Amino acid sequence: MASRNDFVTIVSGLPRSGTSMMMKMLDVAGIEPLIDNIRTADEDNPKGYYEFEPVKKTKDDSSWLERAPGKVVKMVHLLLLDLPLTYQYRVVFMRRHLNEVIASQNIMLDRKGVGGGSLPEDRMKEIFLAQINKVDTYVEEHGNFKMIQVSYNDFLEDPDPSITQINELLGGELDTAAMRGVIDAKLYRNRK
Repeated sequence: MASRNDFVTIVSGLPRSGTSMMMKMLDVAGIEPLIDNIRTADEDNPKGYYEFEPVKKTKDDSSWLERAPGKVVKMVHLLLLDLPLTYQYRVVFMRRHLNEVIASQNIMLDRKGVGGGSLPEDRMKEIFLAQINKVDTYVEEHGNFKMIQVSYNDFLEDPDPSITQINELLGGELDTAAMRGVIDAKLYRNRK
């Protein structure tokens, strides 16, 4: 089995799909996060965002990846398409009911005074599903990716099957008890 230093661990998914929670879990499980703390914890993510700004410019400058093997970094789903094929990637892709994702995004945007999107919810769901399918196809077609999908909704009900799967994907040496300790059902808001 490959050493964790042989690949880049990525937590991905739609915004508001549980990616920050998973980053925290992998952090306490023993994988150093690649973060910059520019975006700090707030009412929408009281335990922090775990973001790294250079990720957003990967298509134009992927040099940040030189520091990434052995660490975990968070990327919004479509940015996976910009990753150079010269690295090996292990991706934990968070899935959440789309109506909850959209509700959570709209609440966050309203709180920031930006206001929700103008597209109807059904159209947003279509767009998100098409984007996720594009990412799934891309990952399947490129052998340098290994990806598992984790349902945020199922995970909060029974995390053990997904924790076992994540641990296997990432080399089998994670502190799974510490991962379980991160789960905070009080932060499961915007249920539909």
